[in-house]
Amino acid sequence: MNKMTIDSSLIWFRRDLRAFDHAALYHALRSSRSVYCVFIYDTAILAGLPESDRRVAFIHASLAALSAELQQLGGHLIVRLAIAETEIPALAAELGVDAVFANHDYEPQAIARDAAVAAALAGAGRSLHTFKDQVIFERDEVLSQTGGVFSVYTPYKNAWLKKLHADPSVLIPYNIDSHAARLVPGPEQLPTLEQIGFGAAAAQPLPVPAGMAGAAALFEDFLPRVDHYGVARDFPAIKGPSYLSMHLRFGTLSLRYLVRTILDLMARGGGGEGARVWLNELIWREFYAMILFHHPRVVGAAFKPAYDAIAWETGPEADAAFAAWCAGQTGYPLVDAAMLQLNQSGYMHNRLRMVTACFLIKDLGIDWRRGEAYFALHLNDFDLASNNGGWQWAASSGCDAQPYFRIFNPITQSEKFDGAGRFIRRYLPQLKELDDKDIHAPWLAPRMLLEQKGIVLGRDYPQAIVQHDAARKRTLARYEVVKKMTQNLA
Repeated sequence: MNKMTIDSSLIWFRRDLRAFDHAALYHALRSSRSVYCVFIYDTAILAGLPESDRRVAFIHASLAALSAELQQLGGHLIVRLAIAETEIPALAAELGVDAVFANHDYEPQAIARDAAVAAALAGAGRSLHTFKDQVIFERDEVLSQTGGVFSVYTPYKNAWLKKLHADPSVLIPYNIDSHAARLVPGPEQLPTLEQIGFGAAAAQPLPVPAGMAGAAALFEDFLPRVDHYGVARDFPAIKGPSYLSMHLRFGTLSLRYLVRTILDLMARGGGGEGARVWLNELIWREFYAMILFHHPRVVGAAFKPAYDAIAWETGPEADAAFAAWCAGQTGYPLVDAAMLQLNQSGYMHNRLRMVTACFLIKDLGIDWRRGEAYFALHLNDFDLASNNGGWQWAASSGCDAQPYFRIFNPITQSEKFDGAGRFIRRYLPQLKELDDKDIHAPWLAPRMLLEQKGIVLGRDYPQAIVQHDAARKRTLARYEVVKKMTQNLA
């Protein structure tokens, strides 16, 4: 769609809050004589979120940056609080546009929403045009040699890289500026957080700098560190990650730009092993998006159906254990520090997402779906595909997941990745006087030593909620049903 064939159109921003290298915006500008821009605070999504939700505050700040950028380009941003499924057709009619442009969304509810919007628009003689933007390859673009959908990451990654090598044009940026004159000018119409019901979110600092400028600053800060990413990413007490996950989630940066930049760096001999590992993480993100698109049943069910036969712990004791896990009160310092990091900031280090998930599932025997839902509510960078994929990996029920008998030991994970206890002490200052050996499992420290440090377990810090060795045996027994079903099917 390169020629001007449409009189006026509406670009619908969703999880792509930028005016740089934006597929749908580019195609709208190329094919339309005039283009309006809109973002909908979708009440169907906002319902049930706390008034202090950091993600809404981040979106709000990013919209302010997007609005300013559009104003500079000659346009403006319309912002509405409504149910998007009905508001987009209504706004299209109000503005008298011929078409609506948006970027693809791969979540089941979003696909259903877009189908409903397309039908409503078609009923009024209008059209919906959508484009690939948040991934490099989507849907059926990366398949096996037999035309099947991958369910294992490594062959998917290899096919992904091969396809990129064969067609590097997928990384070419969409030039917005040269067509910006077709944007329709108008006044800024941004509601306050109070006006959309999230006034409490305005009272706390943003988790990361917002908008396109915030994303660019974080990426520029990360590039000099990318060489060490492969190792540094596993240690929560040091500055190892890129911290770009929230920007990737809300599209305040271009994935094409990230991949192009990291590949250019590697081609010049820079970035080391860390650059390759980071690129692999971006491919993991697309792998999980592809799995969700092709297997929407994973929302609420195991990717491997046999794992739905597992009998998880239920009842008051399980509920109490789950509450302790949520509150960072399990008695395992690394697990508790990680949960406190999540509760206090909305962020959790990636290594610790695996540790806490495995602890909930395989030490406490609690259904992975309960943990998945808790992360969905609290993670700043919550993404359905990645969150579901990560939890099913930990539960061994997902595609290319860890074997069910691989059970993280939370003590050895703590000793290996926070050996000096720096991360633990940051979130559990009551344990700061313990030495680097005892801080990982306080209940194993001599009582006299704890008394000397002024620490009483059960008062200052919880006793261990479970003994790992005993929990491991229960988990292996719990997963026996999967082993038997698999043997019967063989």
